[in-house]
Amino acid sequence: MGQLDLFAVDNTAEILELIERGALFVVNHSGGKDSQRMFIKIRELVPAEQVLVIHAPLEGVEWKGTLEHIENTIGNYPLVLANAVKTFLDMVEHRGMWPSPSNRQCTSDLKRGPIEREIRRYLKDRPQFNGLIVNCMGMRAEESSNRAKLDTLKKSERNSKAEREWYEWLPIHDYSITQVFDGIAQAGENPHWAYSKGMSRLSCCFCIMASDKDLTIAAKYNPEMYQLFVKTERRLNHTLSMSQRPLDQITGIEVAA
Repeated sequence: MGQLDLFAVDNTAEILELIERGALFVVNHSGGKDSQRMFIKIRELVPAEQVLVIHAPLEGVEWKGTLEHIENTIGNYPLVLANAVKTFLDMVEHRGMWPSPSNRQCTSDLKRGPIEREIRRYLKDRPQFNGLIVNCMGMRAEESSNRAKLDTLKKSERNSKAEREWYEWLPIHDYSITQVFDGIAQAGENPHWAYSKGMSRLSCCFCIMASDKDLTIAAKYNPEMYQLFVKTERRLNHTLSMSQRPLDQITGIEVAA
């Protein structure tokens, strides 16, 4: 038995029942490898008329070409953009500090909140789904101990109201990183270009939980954004990285005062 087999939960029967009931399957797509692999799996399983792709743009901090990559790999499937009312840097300036693992406003305010808002709007105008939603996300057990503990399919009591029945599903929770990249290649696709430069993740260019290697690569390919982030660290006297080291110390790339 492989390590990831410990986290494998067979939700096939429940998912097939939700497909049969006519649920709308919403693919949360960041443009990253896991989102891309998840979409490939869902389009093979769910009728096209029951699939919606949704993306929360991260204005000013997103990798170049992210939206174009999503559009180029989802074909004619509908795509909704869930725009936040503020930007990441607006949020940082308002708080006077960067987000932290215990206070991840970047996830709640810039991604989850706007995405849930747009799902509700989309559903309201389409009575054919009878308020039945399966919200699909690309988290994998291999990524962290916390993600390994996540339920692969559960009902969202918080969102199951106003005649909605809302489920959250992790379609590739038990996939290894090899399975992710192999599945993308087998579909005749390529992942976002940032992976070819050595990035291990595709979220914000400078994610608070990024490795030193990823932060250094991001600085190299996003020099203007990097300058802005370093100067913001200095002005706020607060570091982005959980290591509590300034970005220019991590990357070795100097920024003039």
